[in-house]
Amino acid sequence: MCRKSAFTLVELLVVIAIIGILVGLLLPAVQAAREAARKASCKNNLRQIGIALHQYHDAHQSLPTGCIEWRAYRAPPTRRQFAWSALLLPFLEQSNLHQQIDFNVPYDAPANAPAAATRLQVFECPTAPNRQLLRAQTDYAGLYGEIINDRISDDGIFLYDQRIAFRDIRDGLSNTLAVSEDVGGPDSEWINGRNVFVQSGGINDPQAWIGDNEIRSQHTGGAMLLHCDSHVDFLSESIDRQILGAMITRATGDIVQLPQ
Repeated sequence: MCRKSAFTLVELLVVIAIIGILVGLLLPAVQAAREAARKASCKNNLRQIGIALHQYHDAHQSLPTGCIEWRAYRAPPTRRQFAWSALLLPFLEQSNLHQQIDFNVPYDAPANAPAAATRLQVFECPTAPNRQLLRAQTDYAGLYGEIINDRISDDGIFLYDQRIAFRDIRDGLSNTLAVSEDVGGPDSEWINGRNVFVQSGGINDPQAWIGDNEIRSQHTGGAMLLHCDSHVDFLSESIDRQILGAMITRATGDIVQLPQ
């Protein structure tokens, strides 16, 4: 008499348990690999922005203005408020998009709506979530300055209605930060000149007001930051705040030594 072989219920449960354990072990590794790829892409975005800033400087003998015609509180809506990132478009291989923008009217004028809605991969960190904004988002912002070490806020690179040249960065291009991740900030549109900010706390600081732009990322343990010489670092959120503040200022004579 021929017997048919088959799994018993116990054997089946053991196999399912083993598969579950293997999946549980492999899933974190897969997620870590994906995040490593996203971090590499984020770093490459900032690297491209850094190269574009140098090309802009070569063409104009200065970095782009942080914001053209900043709108202060109760300022008339006729002020244009264009961001440094909009000025940078021709050097990011986006000349056609740049030509679609009418820089003679405000950034949020109806004439600029189609261009402003155009999403650009170079301005978006792959780890950051998509947000429902009126215009296309950016996850990177220019550093206006810091108020960590003193109360002088306009000591960074991207100022209102003022151009900074490399010769003005007396602390050294490699020692001075230009652009940082600013994920989830309230003013995160690449065309909007409000995407410059003053750093007041640490990186990914849970005490920083969520309604303000700060150095924030969705990467675990830190954020990507672009230096003025176009190199990019992943800085730990445990970095000393005074060191971070010194890295943001352009001409205070700070000697910055990062921990090894």
